[in-house]
Amino acid sequence: MAEGVGFEPTVGCPTLDFESSALNRTQPPFLKIRPETLNAERPTSNIECKRQLWIIPPLPLMKSPWYFGRMKAFHLLSFLFGAAVMLSVSALRGSVESSHHIYELRMYHVNEGKIAALKTRFGDHTDAIFKRYNMKSVGYWSPEDAPSSQNLFIYILEHPSRQEAEKNWAAFQADPEWQKVKAESEANGKLVDHIDRYFMDPTSFSALQ
Repeated sequence: MAEGVGFEPTVGCPTLDFESSALNRTQPPFLKIRPETLNAERPTSNIECKRQLWIIPPLPLMKSPWYFGRMKAFHLLSFLFGAAVMLSVSALRGSVESSHHIYELRMYHVNEGKIAALKTRFGDHTDAIFKRYNMKSVGYWSPEDAPSSQNLFIYILEHPSRQEAEKNWAAFQADPEWQKVKAESEANGKLVDHIDRYFMDPTSFSALQ
């Protein structure tokens, strides 16, 4: 290792004559070490002395394969750390975005005398076909009080997004099993007169997000 960097002898820290030093004479002018470029603080311990000795690595050391190997390893580790941070942020952002859902409220106004047939169709077929197209049923309800208990059927679906909802509904309507079940269940007349449909976002204080 090269000699010290120009401090007066203290706590065992060596000195170097900058003008006559063999190290200084062998370096190009722009690399020559000048006392005024160094930290003016005097080292107070052997540990501090060694720390200051490494502020500017000696030229022979900088040319060594060991030095370049360490620098390459340092740069590689810095790059990998930065990439890991960016990936973590990206994954976190994707997780936050993917946690947002929308809900679809559907209210079926049922034709007279058809409520039982509609519930049977949902229980035996429709709900299972929903799952096939990533349409998650949150729940199904019937009002307790007449006359709504005989002509109103309510349910809520959960979708990843509004766009996904429209795409999945189109796929559901085109499903051969659904088309067959619908035709058979309406052989004696349509079950539903009309449907009220609402897409909904949960409020910030909603238990269901």
